[in-house]
Amino acid sequence: MSKTTATRGTIFSWALFDFANTSFYVIIITLVFPLYFTNVLAGENEAVWTRTISISMLLTALIGPVLGSIADATNRKKFFLGIFTVACILATTALYWVTGPALLGFAIVLLIIANVGFEGGTIFYDAFLPEIAEEKDYARVSAFGWAVGYAGSFLILGAVLPILMGEPTQDQVRLTFLIAAGSFALFSLPMFLKVPEEARIASRSNGSPIREGYRRLRQTFTHLRSYKDIVRFLAAFFIYNDGILTVIALAAIFMNKTLGFTTTQQIIFFMIVQATALGGSILFGRVADRIGSRATLFITLSIWIVVVIVAYFVQDATAFFVVGGIAGLALGSSQSTSRTLMALLTPEEKKTEFFGFYDGFFGKASAVLGPLIFGEVAITLGQRPAMLVIGVMFVIGMLLLARVPDVRPQVVTAQSD
Repeated sequence: MSKTTATRGTIFSWALFDFANTSFYVIIITLVFPLYFTNVLAGENEAVWTRTISISMLLTALIGPVLGSIADATNRKKFFLGIFTVACILATTALYWVTGPALLGFAIVLLIIANVGFEGGTIFYDAFLPEIAEEKDYARVSAFGWAVGYAGSFLILGAVLPILMGEPTQDQVRLTFLIAAGSFALFSLPMFLKVPEEARIASRSNGSPIREGYRRLRQTFTHLRSYKDIVRFLAAFFIYNDGILTVIALAAIFMNKTLGFTTTQQIIFFMIVQATALGGSILFGRVADRIGSRATLFITLSIWIVVVIVAYFVQDATAFFVVGGIAGLALGSSQSTSRTLMALLTPEEKKTEFFGFYDGFFGKASAVLGPLIFGEVAITLGQRPAMLVIGVMFVIGMLLLARVPDVRPQVVTAQSD
């Protein structure tokens, strides 16, 4: 398939995968399962949750770059995306049968499998962006994918809200796990049925794909000094994405433990976040088209700094709803714009492999450190001061981002001609 012939239907089918996998993320990682895990399974021991998430992200970080190398070597991104997607869906489905503390170990294993499946799959999904869009359209198409994803989050929250209102039973809570798995399975189908994989010559090797993947990974490390701009961006991304993922991972626990939010209040809060994130993705996608991805990231990271400072002082639910709305504007836009800037910086022949570094290693490794740092600060000083630590991450990320060139689509095209 040629990038120039990608139809609107192809782009929409690609974006629907974002719609599909957010059902898993919002229910299992962000909102419902974290509280079920900590309050029902782990005896309100929050450290078990943060450690489990960190382990799953560490595993993904370790295998992510190799996954990208394997996909480049074999030209089978969709095949590997399917494997990780199925693993996530099956493990999420099995969580329904985790009914009490005696099955905590089983829940930990399932959660690790599910999250590695989800996070590993995003490596291959992101790598389709350069195949379905021209460089001049990267920002808009990437933002569209995030917007569709946040629309999915909003709808899935609306679907489970009647189930979780009031004082839901454990059976009702666990039913949402099946809803997440089923939604992921259903809405991921267009990606596999309608989005062709670009026909190109894959690398030839007499060894196994895994061996070839490691070979290409070693080669990438050897030549990484030739891609200094990418190294600079990845360093900045590592720090500021650390802050973003930490906020996402611990928002529900912060609301529950520090602000005393009910389940219904939390769902409404996250619906507000998803709605504004959808609008923010579209808005800042257009802004990036006009002023560039780097400048747009400076704007969204500035919004994040304001959010964590205000969160430090907030005392009531109404004020925190406002904070959530502002955070949503920055949430989808900062992640979609990061994906666009990475695509612009990366050589054509290294797209999947370098996206393995971008999303598979740097993105996931930052999710290992962030929650742990937040947790240690929260233990000694409390959750509110820990919020200010997140703000420091955003400031450092912006300082590192200033060293990344302000690359635009037309500049990349001119260099490649």
